Amino acid sequence: MSSSADLVWSAQDTTPADAEAALRRMLGELHAADASYVPGRVLNLVCVVDRAWSGEIANRLARVGRYHPSRTVMCAVEPGRRDLDVTATVTVPEKPRAGEAAMARESVVVLCGEQHLQRLDRIVDPLVITDLPTVLWSPHGHPEAVASALHLVQVVLLDGVDEPSPADAVRRACRLSQEAYVVDLAWLRTTPWRERLAAAFDPVARRRELATLERLVVRHHPASQVAALLLAGWLASRLGWEPSQLAERDGTLEGRAHGRRQDVAVRLEPAPEQQVRGLFGVELQSAAGRALRLDRGPGGLRAHERLARGEERAWTILGASRGEAGILGEGIRQALLRDPTYLPAVQAAQVFTGAAG
Repeated sequence: MSSSADLVWSAQDTTPADAEAALRRMLGELHAADASYVPGRVLNLVCVVDRAWSGEIANRLARVGRYHPSRTVMCAVEPGRRDLDVTATVTVPEKPRAGEAAMARESVVVLCGEQHLQRLDRIVDPLVITDLPTVLWSPHGHPEAVASALHLVQVVLLDGVDEPSPADAVRRACRLSQEAYVVDLAWLRTTPWRERLAAAFDPVARRRELATLERLVVRHHPASQVAALLLAGWLASRLGWEPSQLAERDGTLEGRAHGRRQDVAVRLEPAPEQQVRGLFGVELQSAAGRALRLDRGPGGLRAHERLARGEERAWTILGASRGEAGILGEGIRQALLRDPTYLPAVQAAQVFTGAAG
């Protein structure tokens, strides 16, 4: 959203309380000048980032569009820093038409040092808007900062691909889910695939085939194995499969899940040709020989179906990828919702990796 003017306050060696007071003052001045300007009051987002990469994170947030948080508090960590420098900004939208309101957004950038992370809650607490849901996102690690601020937030935003390994990713997601609602960007990258698979088996006549599935193949970006695990975990949790640990060979995970009628062969393999994070293809096959395959393609997903009689058909399911900006925007939106299917999926994925227990 373009702005006609931004109100800015900054200070060196200051306190979060001073920054919060400055925000209240700027908002008061803005509303006094024009009552059509009102502050957004939906969601707080607290980001903990390395200062060297703070610009990249700010650019990602700038592209989330209408899902932008009401107030963003970015704690930019600079090694060796001992004091706090703070810049607070009120972004003023273009003047609305008569009778309409214009939503102002607020952001606070706190330059802090590594020594501040263990008590990050003392910095964040005065800066978040009281009585609004607060989301915590720490894309560059800093687990001590997450541990410190966790009691102040309701939602933790994470991306499984940022963890050292898929096993670490699902283990951490399960652990954090005991203390907050987790929104995982790796899970959201599987959303179009889960929607299409569910739609394919939605007709009553086809639902019976779900009990006869005997093979699952998921192809994924080489760095997005965790997304493939989450999709396999979703199918296992929804269809009553009992997962077992998959064996790894040359980047491919392979093994079996135990279905109610028969075992299901599970294979998760990297697709080197995939250029963006997420999945490249999914294939399901039933004991009767019926197979459904979805592949990423221009403008949507390319579907290919082979019937038990050997007949084949192919078609395109329209729907362009949301891209990484769309994934992050959806992650912020999901902070206001609750997806009951994620935790069972990540718990099943944990068994697939052997990280359970």
